[in-house]
Amino acid sequence: MFESTARSRRAAAHDNVAAREGTTGPGGAFGQGGLTGAGATASLLGMLAEWLPRQRWFPGQGARLAGLGIVSDVILRAGDPALRHLIVETALPGGPARFQVLVGYRRELPAGLADAVIGHQPGLACYDALHDPELADVLLRGIVQQRLVEHVRFVREPAALALAGAEPGMPGTGLVSRVLGAEQSNTSLVFGDLAILKVLRRIFPGANPDLEVADALARRGSARVAAPYGWIETDLDSEPVLLGVLSQFLAGASDGWSLALAAVRQLYARHAAGDGGGPESAAAALPAGTGGNGPSGAGPSASLPFAAEAGLLGQATAELHADMAAAFGSREMTVAELTDLAAGLHGKLSDAIAMVPALRDHETGIRAAYDALAQFTEPVAGQRIHGDYHLGQVLRASHGWVALDFEGEPAVPLAVRRAPAPALRDVAGMLRSFDYAARHQLLGRPADQSLIALADSWVRQCQAAFCAGYAARSGTDPASQRPLLRALTLEKAVYEVIYEHRHRPSWLPIPLGYVAAAA
Repeated sequence: MFESTARSRRAAAHDNVAAREGTTGPGGAFGQGGLTGAGATASLLGMLAEWLPRQRWFPGQGARLAGLGIVSDVILRAGDPALRHLIVETALPGGPARFQVLVGYRRELPAGLADAVIGHQPGLACYDALHDPELADVLLRGIVQQRLVEHVRFVREPAALALAGAEPGMPGTGLVSRVLGAEQSNTSLVFGDLAILKVLRRIFPGANPDLEVADALARRGSARVAAPYGWIETDLDSEPVLLGVLSQFLAGASDGWSLALAAVRQLYARHAAGDGGGPESAAAALPAGTGGNGPSGAGPSASLPFAAEAGLLGQATAELHADMAAAFGSREMTVAELTDLAAGLHGKLSDAIAMVPALRDHETGIRAAYDALAQFTEPVAGQRIHGDYHLGQVLRASHGWVALDFEGEPAVPLAVRRAPAPALRDVAGMLRSFDYAARHQLLGRPADQSLIALADSWVRQCQAAFCAGYAARSGTDPASQRPLLRALTLEKAVYEVIYEHRHRPSWLPIPLGYVAAAA
């Protein structure tokens, strides 16, 4: 469905383009030759080799890159400031990787862009253009006007015209951009609290699920996604490559991670003040069967902060999965597929143990959970899923919970991200996210057993409420497939161990603590 829709939109962009612009663009103090000459390009590559590894969205931490090359180079705006669109390639441990970088050039750099500087060339400052509202507006106007600049295409959905406040072709949209600071894998710009442009940093050829899923669900009228307004794309190796997606911005909405953290802080503050927030009262509020390391699916009373929202989030997640199954289909996974799934989990565990030897102490229990998955006899439906589902990927809007970022794990090949998988993989991700929300605030604090017990109670209640909400909407209790849910939750925790080891060593006790208790 998406591929035919994308082809038709691409054809419309070519047939009805409002402004076909090459590399000359608006005139100004310097033009294409001064930016893309051999010497200037070599200088820029040298600066990028040092700048890229320091970015939050660049995988891993490392020293200066070697062998950085340019795959695509397009001037989107000449003049001062100028906007240069680059796709660069470098070697990573997993193989070659390509990244999108938008470089701004100014003779006089405003003070507000000092933190975005990549480096300097004679008489010019080179910087991350996404932090410059004047150059970010070039991208928004590109979508509204359906520009075609060499092989970079800007594609518009009809609703995007309302963003301009005028007919296409006017000098600007009047919407000032700001960069969101929470993202790690990509960069998102908000335009006037009306639209959000997610700029993909690491790019892959093929139909990207971030647009594919959101577009399909929005066309079905799903309330669980933000409708796309348009996108930016190109072609590499004879395949389309998604560069960015412009979507409806839900002004006033709060992300689930921030809401959960606020709830936990409230709970811990009540506990510290002796105001009825102790673990005894919390545990008493839990329904029977919610002890141990996993949810029962029973519906708890919402005595602890955020438990009621966790239940609503479970309902929204079930609706999201139903919408995705309706849009893309679902089928029962075969025994061979479940066996292959278990084998894949075993392989990931072996790689993780090689990286974090502390996992070896729990290897037997984890592998037993994976082996149980291979012997699972209950039907397991495979369908399109979110793939990276946690509290930071959902927003609480006025009409309920909305899911974001269907891209999945950027480091995973697109074919794998688009393949059918058990919906419980998303459930497992959210259950782990509740654990993170409770535990990360305890890191570095003296051991307080009553506070730890309170955190345990909050996690169990939120997990139980989420599963109860999911069961109420889907008719399927996640706990009814406990071996599958346990294996997928351990898979997520093992992934977290690797992530924290690489990026946030101080957070490593969170997933290791879960693995030790669960395995």
